[in-house]
Amino acid sequence: MSEEHSNPRDFASLYRATIAPLRRYLARFLGDPTEAQDVAHDAYLRVFPADGKPPARKPEALLYTTARRLAINRLKRRSIAPFTRQAFEPETAASPAPGVVQQVMARQELQQLQQAIGQLPAGCRNVLLLRKVELLSHQEIADRLGIAISTVEKQHARALRLLRSMLATELDHPAVSVAPLAEQEARP
Repeated sequence: MSEEHSNPRDFASLYRATIAPLRRYLARFLGDPTEAQDVAHDAYLRVFPADGKPPARKPEALLYTTARRLAINRLKRRSIAPFTRQAFEPETAASPAPGVVQQVMARQELQQLQQAIGQLPAGCRNVLLLRKVELLSHQEIADRLGIAISTVEKQHARALRLLRSMLATELDHPAVSVAPLAEQEARP
């Protein structure tokens, strides 16, 4: 075996002589010029002799055989996972917006929540709205309302407990009024 094919100049001359015809061959074989370019590049990487390996006797034949096998593998993968490289078409994509059913359900849930918050005792309602809507800390709520922090914590916990109870009852019995629950909790 001669050493003439292992030197980089010979590889460069092989590359210059075969790149265009190899890409055309692969483009016809694969039906995609971009994919053909990728496969050709992979084939050159595999054919280029690594250190310590004897060079191929017919590097051009080895190159085309390697490229053809890589292209066949690419076609097999394409048939297993048939993803196309076509442009994204918004008309065929799923909409990120919620559907009509989800919108109606969300409006109903919001209405139920608003009704339940409206039925809370005034102190609980004020603390809950300041905490959850205005995102104030317990200390800021205490300062704003002029009450102790422990009172704010108790009112907040009570408001959440009442809301949970009211909304759970509403889910179980939608026609039943939830007003008696707030009155029962307010009596102690």
